[in-house]
Amino acid sequence: MTRWLVIGGAGYIGSHVVQALLDSGRDVMIYDDMSSGLMRRVPTGVEVIEADVHDASALAHTFRQNEIDGVIHLAAKKAAGESVDVPLHYYRENVDGLLTVLEAMEGTGVKRLVYSSSAAVYGTPQVNPVDESAPLLPESPYGETKVVGEWMARDCGVAWGLSWSALRYFNVAGAASDSLGDSSVNNLIPMVFRALESGKRPQIFGDDYPTPDGTCIRDYIHVADLAQAHVAAAERCESGVRSDVFNVGTGDGCSVRAVMDVISEVIGRDVDAEVVGRRAGDPPATWASTELIEAELGWRATRDLHEMVTSAWSAWQAGI
Repeated sequence: MTRWLVIGGAGYIGSHVVQALLDSGRDVMIYDDMSSGLMRRVPTGVEVIEADVHDASALAHTFRQNEIDGVIHLAAKKAAGESVDVPLHYYRENVDGLLTVLEAMEGTGVKRLVYSSSAAVYGTPQVNPVDESAPLLPESPYGETKVVGEWMARDCGVAWGLSWSALRYFNVAGAASDSLGDSSVNNLIPMVFRALESGKRPQIFGDDYPTPDGTCIRDYIHVADLAQAHVAAAERCESGVRSDVFNVGTGDGCSVRAVMDVISEVIGRDVDAEVVGRRAGDPPATWASTELIEAELGWRATRDLHEMVTSAWSAWQAGI
C-alpha cells in the first residue's frame, strides 16, 4: 500500500482529496499549517502533522519517519486579484514553499508528486476550449507562480527522476458532504452566499467583457470530481516515471451571470446581483479541453453546475 502525504490536506480541496485517496485504498497523512485548514474536515484516524510548508526540517522528518511514497501538494495562496497587490507574498508562499517541499523530497528519496496547478497559467486563451499545449501567458502573479511550479517539477524530473503530474484546476465548487463545504472568501459561490447572509447584494465583477452576456466565462468543476482526478494522477505517478500536465474541468464554459441564475433557482429567490468594476487579473473567458485527461487517465467530470450549487448550498446551510 502506498502512503501519500497531502500538503494542505485539511483545506477545502485537500479534505476531498484525502477522502478520495482513502476510498481508493491508499494510506494517507496530512501536513498542514492550519492557516485555512480545519480539523473537523480530517477523517477519523488520519494523522495530521501541523507544521509550515517552509519548515524544511519538519518536512524531511515527516518524510523519513513515516515512509512517505508520494506528495500531493495543495498548499498555496490562490486569489489572482490579491496577488496583483501583494506579488512577493505569493512568490514566497507558492514558489518558495514548493521549493522547500522539493528539496525535502530529493533529500529523503521521495520521488512522486501530484502538483496543484491552475487554469490561471493560460491567462486569456487565444482559443477556447484551451488545451494543455496552449501558450502559458498568465495575467497575475498567482498564475505566474503556478507556471514556475510546473517548471520546477519538470526540472526535478530531469535532474533526479521525480515522477510528477500537474493538474491545472479550473473553477472548483460544490461539496461531497455538508461537513466539507467551501468557506473561501474568493470563490464565487460562497461569496454569493456570504453576501446574502449579510443582507447585501452579491457582486458581479464587470459586465463589459467580450462575452455573450458581458460577464466572465469559466469552467466550473465539482470538487468531488477534482478529487478523483488526484487519485488518477497519483496512480499514474505510481506506475513509473511520469512528466504530465492535465486540465481538470468539465469542458464547458458558464458565465458568472448564468451561475447567479442557477444559485437563484437552487435557493428559491433572486439573488439580485449588482455589477461592479472588473477585478485585476481576470481573463474574459477560459474553459478546458479535457480530451487529454480523458484519454490518458480515463477521468471525466460527472457532476454538473446544478449539483455543485445544490451541494454547496446544503453545506452552507449546515454551518460550514
